[in-house]
Amino acid sequence: MRKKELGKTGEQIPELGMGTWKLGQNVELEILAMKEGFKNGMRFVDTAEMYHTEDIVGRAISGESGIFVATKVSPNHFAYDDVIKSCDSSLRNLGIRTIDLYQLHWPNPRVQIKDTMKAMEKLVEDGKIRHIGVSNFSVDEMKAAQDALKRNEIVSNQVEYSVLVRDVEDGLLDFCQREKVTVIAYSPLAMGKLFDERHAKLNRLLRETGRGYGKTVSQVALNWLLCKDGVVAIPKAASVEHAVENAGSSDFRLSEKDIERIDHFL
Repeated sequence: MRKKELGKTGEQIPELGMGTWKLGQNVELEILAMKEGFKNGMRFVDTAEMYHTEDIVGRAISGESGIFVATKVSPNHFAYDDVIKSCDSSLRNLGIRTIDLYQLHWPNPRVQIKDTMKAMEKLVEDGKIRHIGVSNFSVDEMKAAQDALKRNEIVSNQVEYSVLVRDVEDGLLDFCQREKVTVIAYSPLAMGKLFDERHAKLNRLLRETGRGYGKTVSQVALNWLLCKDGVVAIPKAASVEHAVENAGSSDFRLSEKDIERIDHFL
């Protein structure tokens, strides 16, 4: 599994992790899938208090070592005391002492960002979290959040990004790459929409491209993201087979010609 630097920290994280949104349909199978992902190098798992999956992640990482754990505080908990309480709750649910990456899940203009970031820095100071990230933040919102920090830097912005959803390319990706803020791509397979009949032409392009590498449509779509500087992805795997398939997206690189073909498809 290839790795990329997290922000400017010097720390290397797997370029492919595992998302956990909407887990809970078959918990035992999902835990097996996560553990299989860990075995295949995807030792980076992302969750959120809003997902109600932290306890499932906690079971999956129990007994494991070296797993990079990321979670998020809900925007309705951005007040100083609420951030602290949410973090403590997440630590209990996950069964760990320190969260590797704690992220603001969505912007909340009703709460002063300086109060939220003051709490985040307190959590770093107390050793409860290691790094501060955001999610679904615009460039201006990222700048405001960074300006509110005194001793730390925002290391990541988690946003929806796939071959079908490319809003991030309208300025945000360039900003993050320039400032060395890692982009964590969620829903990197467009929540299965890649396989809809209405996207048959794109599916055909990805399938034909994959033949040259011995890779599937999903693996090509994920690798297209991983070819971009400063971008990592967190596909969900609800089965062992999906975890193995996802992990196989990191051991090759699309050619410049193939990247360009996909870039210009939409």
